[in-house]
Amino acid sequence: MTERRGSLTEEQVRRFEEEGYLVVKGLFAKEELREIERTFEGIGRRTVPGYFEPDFAADGTDPLKRYPRVMHPHRFDATAKRYMLHPPVLEALESLFGEEALAAQSMFYYKPPGSRGQALHQDNFYLKVEPGNCIAAWTAVDPADEENGGLLVVPKTNAHEIVCPDEADAKESFTNHYVKPPEGMKAVPVALAAGDVLFFNGNLIHGSYRNKTKDRFRRSFICHYANASAARISHYYRPLFRADGSEVDLESNPDGGPCGVEYAYYGAH
Repeated sequence: MTERRGSLTEEQVRRFEEEGYLVVKGLFAKEELREIERTFEGIGRRTVPGYFEPDFAADGTDPLKRYPRVMHPHRFDATAKRYMLHPPVLEALESLFGEEALAAQSMFYYKPPGSRGQALHQDNFYLKVEPGNCIAAWTAVDPADEENGGLLVVPKTNAHEIVCPDEADAKESFTNHYVKPPEGMKAVPVALAAGDVLFFNGNLIHGSYRNKTKDRFRRSFICHYANASAARISHYYRPLFRADGSEVDLESNPDGGPCGVEYAYYGAH
């Protein structure tokens, strides 16, 4: 009989702890994905100041001007908040954290054809969860692969410290931070079917490819969570939320981290 720890097996938890990431298949049903699609199709046709500010007159040379990522949609959309607190995701996170998970951030990426990727980076550089760490739940709304800009991870870098990033190549990355993999380690692709969720540790080095296709979006719904025993988090992510939707307001973490200063914020991932 397979041993379980919450909704996940002991083997899944062990793999996450060793590799720094874990794919769980089919945590979102087709009808749930359709609801997420409809929600963000609607958001994509308007401007939400501070959260989603597209350039509807963009000439197409940079597809992300028309379709930038949506930041913190849970703060203005009830459907986004409900799926940030999706019970199967929270149950898996409780297995991985070994305690209750608190929701800190939501995002939606359209990633249309031709879009730049995102250089390798570490999420807890931005969230600054202490003590403990953040975990991302990266949900594929469309199939994600090497052609349309799927995720890259550097396995086992969850055991490495958070480092101050270098400058990224602006021709390939829409963000300006880059973390070089440790010597002897390299990024590997993670292919996901629609409805799959990739969980990864806040220290894990990861990023994404450019979308090289002509006609395939790579839409994704991405949320970050902290362990319930955490005391501090960067003020950009407050308040946090329990599974029932109630707020939790951790202390603001003023620590400048490995760069020694309050670094420019662009949002994790």
